[in-house]
Amino acid sequence: MTLETFDKMAAALPAVCFDQAPDVGILLGSGWGAALEMDEVVCRVSYADIPGLGASTVQGHAGEFVLYRRSGKLVAAWCGRRHYYEGVGWEQVIAPVELLRRMGCRTLLLTNAAGGINPALKPGDFVILNDHINLVRANPLVGAHIPEWGPRFPDMSEVYSKDLRALLVAGAAKLGIHAIEGSYAFNYGPCYETPAEIRAYKTIGADAVGMSTVPEAMLAKSIGFRIAGLSLVSNLAAGISPTPLNHLEVVAAGEAAKPKMKALIEDFIARL
Repeated sequence: MTLETFDKMAAALPAVCFDQAPDVGILLGSGWGAALEMDEVVCRVSYADIPGLGASTVQGHAGEFVLYRRSGKLVAAWCGRRHYYEGVGWEQVIAPVELLRRMGCRTLLLTNAAGGINPALKPGDFVILNDHINLVRANPLVGAHIPEWGPRFPDMSEVYSKDLRALLVAGAAKLGIHAIEGSYAFNYGPCYETPAEIRAYKTIGADAVGMSTVPEAMLAKSIGFRIAGLSLVSNLAAGISPTPLNHLEVVAAGEAAKPKMKALIEDFIARL
């Protein structure tokens, strides 16, 4: 992987994207696309118009970059993500982080929809990420070292900023939204996990499981971003859920939780 891959992507964005460093970047996962309130839209760009990124292939991902202002902050939002299971390679998965780096942004909120493992969770609850478990051991930093992305051997002791976690905890408490701090387990997908796998993940400390977020978090941490992570529990994980799992359930959960998702993001931006 080389930075030249991202040069064409950056060239497709309007020059205004690089005039002022965004106060925060947001990467919206499944079902989170309608969770933004905007005072002023600076620009919009479809993923399909960004060479090498391409439109999302997954329902619940809008596939649009929006630079906007809200509560006096400049926000750079990626409405939908690419996933490694789509077969697109690491470049498309981590492109939002690299493009935010080029804009000068160094604060990032990662969101996703996840399966709940912790028995304290039910659909519609949230997990504020305090750590993650990379179940597949794949890493977008593998390959030739890119100095712009930080040290060859980046420290991962605190991927998710303690200070940013505190903002999300305070916001959830103020809004009366049930959220716990916990660890997120990353599985490639696209298959959902088996009940035996979920039992194993629970044993090693996972509170929620999903198919995203960790690759972006690893790169962002290496670069030097402050990172917050927020999972919507869209369903109970396999073996815990009384019914078979399907993606329509994930999309429906996002729709039902839209007011809470919107309120959490609004409060988070205002507290920055």
